[in-house]
Amino acid sequence: MPNIDELAGYTQASAERLGIKKFDIYGSSVDETSVQVDSGEPKQVKASNRSSVIVRVWNKDNTVGVTSTTDVDRDGIDLALKTAYEASFFGVKENVPDFSPEATAELKADTEATAPQAPVSQLIDTLIEAEKKLLQAHPAIKGVPYNGLSQRDFSRFYLNSNGAMRNEARSYTSIYLYTKTEQEGKKPRSAGAFRINRSLEQIDLQGCVQEAAEKTISHLDYEKIKSGKYRVVFSPEAFLSLLGAFSNLFNAQNILDKQSLSTPESLGKQIASPLLSVCDDALHPENIAAETFDGEGTPTRRIALITNGVLSNFIHSAGTAKRFNTQPTGHANIGAKVSVSSHFYHVFPGENASQEYSLDSAENIIFIDDVQALHAGVKALQGSFSLPFDGWIVNNGKKTSIESATVAGDFLELLQSIVFVEQEPELTPTGVCPKIWVDNLSITGE
Repeated sequence: MPNIDELAGYTQASAERLGIKKFDIYGSSVDETSVQVDSGEPKQVKASNRSSVIVRVWNKDNTVGVTSTTDVDRDGIDLALKTAYEASFFGVKENVPDFSPEATAELKADTEATAPQAPVSQLIDTLIEAEKKLLQAHPAIKGVPYNGLSQRDFSRFYLNSNGAMRNEARSYTSIYLYTKTEQEGKKPRSAGAFRINRSLEQIDLQGCVQEAAEKTISHLDYEKIKSGKYRVVFSPEAFLSLLGAFSNLFNAQNILDKQSLSTPESLGKQIASPLLSVCDDALHPENIAAETFDGEGTPTRRIALITNGVLSNFIHSAGTAKRFNTQPTGHANIGAKVSVSSHFYHVFPGENASQEYSLDSAENIIFIDDVQALHAGVKALQGSFSLPFDGWIVNNGKKTSIESATVAGDFLELLQSIVFVEQEPELTPTGVCPKIWVDNLSITGE
C-alpha cells in the first residue's frame, strides 16, 4: 500500500484532470502467514498478501458509481476513477449514498498497534509443541486434526474529496486447536480452544492447550439424555454465536430492507430480560482486532444495543442514519451497496438478579459449550433455531458429557427467559461475554 498522503495527492490530481468533483476511496491490505501441522510435521504453510480498494464517484446529477481494484498506483487509481464515473450514470436515484457527516471527526483511539511477525520456522515449532502436549494429555487423544497458527498485519485507509483522510495498522496472532479421540467401543469425541493476541510472544499457548485437553477429556464419558425442557447455561461463545445469528435485530439496513425481527418502532421496547445488557464496542480493550473507523470513515464507538432488556439503539451507516434521522454509528461496509455489520459484542449484567446461580450447586442443568450448524439450523427472519450442540449435563458441579442432542427455541423468547447473567466475562473471537442462564429451553436427546 502506498503512503496515504501520496495516495491522496495523486488521487486528487487524477480527479481534477477527469473533471470529477466528488469521490471517496476505502482500501485495506492484509499480509498473513499461517501454518498447520500433522503428527509432528508441517502439513501446510501459507503466506498471502491481499489488498482491495473500493472507489466511489458522484456525477453532477448526484448519482454514484462504484468500482473495485487491487491496483493503487497512479494508473490503477486513474482507471478506477474513470470506471466509477462512467458507472455513476447508471446509479440508483433514490436513497443515494453520501459522505458520512463524521468522516472528518477526530478519532479517539490509537490507530497504530503493530508487532513484528515471527519467522515461519518458529510458528511451526510452536504449533508442533502444542500438538505434542495435547497428544500427551490423555491416551484417548489420538490426533489434533484441525489446528492452525496464523499472524496477520492489517492496514486500512479512507479518504474523500472533502478532505477526510484516515489510516490505521494492526497486528494480531491467533491459534486454534481441535482434538479427536479414539476409544474402543466408544464414539470419537472432539473439543477445541482458541486464543488471540497482538503477537506470538503474547499468545497464551499453555492456556489454549490446557482448555482443549480438559474439554476433550470431559467428553470421554458420555451419556444419553431425555428430551424435555431444561434450564440451560450458555457458554460465552455459544451465546454470542446465537446473538450473531440474529444480529438483524439491531441492523438498521436489515430493518429498512424488511429483513429483520425489529421494526423502526421497536426502539425503546423490552425485548429481553432486564438482567441482560449488550453493547457493540469496536474499541473494547480486549478487542485485539479493533477498528477505529468504518468503511465510510465514521469513527467507531461503543453503542448500547440492549440496556436492562430494552432495545436501545440500532447500528447504522451514514445512509441508514439519515433515513432514521439519527447519527451514523461506525458500522458501514462500502461496496456496490453499503452494508451494515457489528464489530465486537460486550455482554454484561443489567439489573441485579433476584437469585444467583452456580454450576457448583445446580442440579439437572444443561451446559452448552458450543452450538453447531448455524447455517442450516437458524431461521433468522422467523427468530427460530434448532441446533446440535456440544455440552454437559451438570449436577452439583459434576459434568457428564451429552452423547448428542439439539437445542431449539425462539430467540426472542430465549432473551425474555434469561434468569441469570454471571459477572465474570470471558473473551471469545466475537466479543466479551459471561455465562448466560436461560429457563425452559427445549432439548432433544437421542
